[in-house]
Amino acid sequence: MPRTSQPQPDRLADSRTRILVVEDEQDLADLIRHALEREKHMTVDTVTSGDAALQLVAQHVPDLVLLDLNLPGVDGFEVCRLLRARPTTSQVPIIMLTARAGEPDRIAGLDLGADDYIVKPFSLRELAARVRAVLRRRQPQAAPPLSLYRGKHLVADFDAVAVQVEGQAVRLTRREFELLRCLVENRNRVLSRDRLLEIVWGYDQFIETRSVDVHIGRLRAKLGPAGNQIETVVGLGYRFVE
Repeated sequence: MPRTSQPQPDRLADSRTRILVVEDEQDLADLIRHALEREKHMTVDTVTSGDAALQLVAQHVPDLVLLDLNLPGVDGFEVCRLLRARPTTSQVPIIMLTARAGEPDRIAGLDLGADDYIVKPFSLRELAARVRAVLRRRQPQAAPPLSLYRGKHLVADFDAVAVQVEGQAVRLTRREFELLRCLVENRNRVLSRDRLLEIVWGYDQFIETRSVDVHIGRLRAKLGPAGNQIETVVGLGYRFVE
């Protein structure tokens, strides 16, 4: 019976990129696994059939699938179609690896939703580069900076550098304004003092974390009722809540 590598609990718990290789030639699957795991931030699981791939993905959704087409049982085209049809895997990147070099197969694979199509034999270095490229394309784009916040008590126009509380203009220092912007843009999330120092002050300046507490106190006082939205999370930092 062909060997299949199964994800281990300690591997699932780490932050590395999880790749699933679906390849019925175990020797080739092992070569691919070794090549990708040299990237250090990647961990690779291998299965040798389409059925095993679908079962494993149902348990643990990978970050990318390398998919052979000529598989026993459910072939690669059907695996791709099923993964794209499932809400949990519809956006998982898929790279097809196959000996089928004909244009009709390439078109069929890409039309089914494959992100790339690589023909065997291939270079392991090129394969790793294509994996990196697909993963970069699928990374979420950073949200644009918040330009306007409008709450129950507070209105902050960050483009115009203008803050109002209960309809009255509030004068903030540059540091207080940047601190407010940082808290509001990360609202409902706890930011540590060190993180606030990094974003607002920059680590090139020798500022103690106590300075964050002082500025938070001044900011709360100036914001009046809106100042209550800046919560202290004991032992962790600060959070702007809505």
